[in-house]
Amino acid sequence: MTITKNKTGDKLVLALEGQLDTSTAPQLQAELIPEFDNIHYIELDFEKLQYVSSAGLRVLLVGEKKAKANGGKMILVNISPEIKEVFEMTGFSGILTIE
Repeated sequence: MTITKNKTGDKLVLALEGQLDTSTAPQLQAELIPEFDNIHYIELDFEKLQYVSSAGLRVLLVGEKKAKANGGKMILVNISPEIKEVFEMTGFSGILTIE
């Protein structure tokens, strides 16, 4: 998976490309979680993300909890219908902010 960062003021966009699975979830966690100490608005762009496994879902849940604990916000954008279906089936669509 490739993660591209774009920081503008107090907003950080992480564009994900590839698959968010057991082998790549630690990479996202290492990039995402520390950012909430400095940034209060993080947008995850899923436009080029093809797959999310349960390990990926766990990292997104950890990110959501960290954002709320720090008074921040994490938003997911450009989600494919396939990944959106995974969020709906697992109940994550009610936990995560999806636009």
